[in-house]
Amino acid sequence: MILASIPSPSVNVIEIGPLDIHFYGILIGIGVIVAMVITERRYLRFGGDPKDVEKAAFWAVVIGFLGARMAYVSTHLSRFEGRWLHIFAIWEGGLAFFGGLTGGAIAAIWVMRRRGGNFPAFADAVAIGLPAAQAIGRFGNYFNQELFGTPTDLPWGLEIAPRFRPAEYLDAETFHPTFLYEGLWNRGVILLLLTIEKRFRLKRGSILLAYFVAYGVGRFLMELLRTDTTFRVFGISRNGWVSVAIVIGGSIWLRLRNRISEEESEVV
Repeated sequence: MILASIPSPSVNVIEIGPLDIHFYGILIGIGVIVAMVITERRYLRFGGDPKDVEKAAFWAVVIGFLGARMAYVSTHLSRFEGRWLHIFAIWEGGLAFFGGLTGGAIAAIWVMRRRGGNFPAFADAVAIGLPAAQAIGRFGNYFNQELFGTPTDLPWGLEIAPRFRPAEYLDAETFHPTFLYEGLWNRGVILLLLTIEKRFRLKRGSILLAYFVAYGVGRFLMELLRTDTTFRVFGISRNGWVSVAIVIGGSIWLRLRNRISEEESEVV
């Protein structure tokens, strides 16, 4: 018996005449703006030119969205059979974060190098902007009733309409709100990174690596609950394995980067 639950919204758009404005898009947009403001202020504090952030952010968002959508589509081709134009309908949901992160990172590195900006400083600046954007944007999944987890009867279980439920869970009424878990995790990541930045003297660029590790741990845990990934190896989803690789790679890189920094300081 379910004593309490979180209801899902009955609508996911605002209709203004012939124009449909999706809450998913609104929240993604707000997340991008917040990330840019945070990154610009931090980059300025680190001695950089905020115009570097504006240029890098523009192309990171454009290429990042393209990468996120293409990565999602490539793993959900069956959903677009006979409706290929919907590949471009990102307001319907369906963005793969790791694809967007990869595309956005490549674009940002390219722009910063062309402008002669300080990429390590930019990396540490955006390390706080990224989880802030995620914490906001993830709630767009709530309005689309997507990216939820396995069934649960916990008080914070999320009610999902039958048409959005996985075939194997049609009889279940409430599910783990994994997007909510991830949003809360990202808020915790921000506090953790700011604490690390304040208490430890790390080489510039290390906060972004710490973000990769912290987010990777949380994402791996979320993937254990999510039901939207059909391809699994040893019970772990594709994104779960990517998370493992990011945590291990980020940890090693973070350690080596600061060990080299320590050795350089000793020589001086």
